[in-house]
Amino acid sequence: MKIIANACRILVGSIFVFSGFVKLVDPVGTGIKLHEYFDVFGQDVPALKNFFDIFSHNSLSLSLFFCVFEVILGVALLLNFKTKISIWLSLLMMTFFTFLTFYSAYFNKVTDCGCFGDFLKLKPWKSFSKDVVLMILIGILYIYRNKFITTKTTGIISLLTGIAFAIGLHAIYYLPSLDFLPYAVGKNIKQEMIPLEKPKLKFMMQKNGQITEFDTFPTDTTYKYVESIVLNEDEAKAKITDYSFVNIAGEEVRDSTFEGNKILLLLKNDEELPNENIKEYLELMNTLAKKEVYPMILTSAGPEKILKFKADNRITINHYIGDEKVLKTMARANPVLMLLKNGVVKAKWGALEIPNEAEIIKNLK
Repeated sequence: MKIIANACRILVGSIFVFSGFVKLVDPVGTGIKLHEYFDVFGQDVPALKNFFDIFSHNSLSLSLFFCVFEVILGVALLLNFKTKISIWLSLLMMTFFTFLTFYSAYFNKVTDCGCFGDFLKLKPWKSFSKDVVLMILIGILYIYRNKFITTKTTGIISLLTGIAFAIGLHAIYYLPSLDFLPYAVGKNIKQEMIPLEKPKLKFMMQKNGQITEFDTFPTDTTYKYVESIVLNEDEAKAKITDYSFVNIAGEEVRDSTFEGNKILLLLKNDEELPNENIKEYLELMNTLAKKEVYPMILTSAGPEKILKFKADNRITINHYIGDEKVLKTMARANPVLMLLKNGVVKAKWGALEIPNEAEIIKNLK
């Protein structure tokens, strides 16, 4: 039993460290997922909407805390640090998340739980099954909890907690050090919009009250069509499906971003458009325009807001409107500079690391 319990401890601890880390390098993304959950709960339980709104407005802070907590809890299990408490906390955390994934799967509310961030996307029922397995493993740890020998590793835990918070804060104020999104540096946006494979379909047909599966659509007209099931759904779906921007006349300009060298200023419309460093951005982009690096502003702000923003800052660079979710997927920070060469992402810079002209030209080469 001791060998089994220790194997469960190592397995659960490793999963927690891995799961927490891939979210910790992108706490903004995890915050977006938490915001989605809180909005769903607020809609489903109107009486508690104000309560869930408080969490929704603080989703980024909660995201950072949960990611660090998961990593450190995993480390504590691996090191046998305060093992009883660690097992109790693991049990409480997984009880909450098992309920969350079941609710999501049963009511089909959130199609991706975000358990492994953008590194690995799990469908609701798969995510719930994963949590059930973890609950079983933690149950074994709970039964054996009094027989673990606790180690004195307070210094290591404290150091790793500080490092974990530093990684998360760096990702928030700059950009994620590890980018698992389809707009990561080196990705070709146009290619990411193409499915990896053609859809492989299974046709469900009915005849005489009996449903039969076919790999190809039957020629027998006595069968009645019921539904089609995509067997390779993940491969048949492009990683980018919603990349779209229009000019002030409502004309699609998406393909123009794939032509030549482009320097894009991404301005999200969370609450108000950022004014910090805007002059530095404009000077840089206007200088690059003379070097055949065409500047574009991509934003999700409404027409009146962006036009006022441009007028207040004397901006003459053309702006294009897109969905805020797309912009948040392209880059987590706000604002962000993104450098494209024929649709390939060459570099991205957050507001605290504005590049100079030489650095941009170097990235293009």
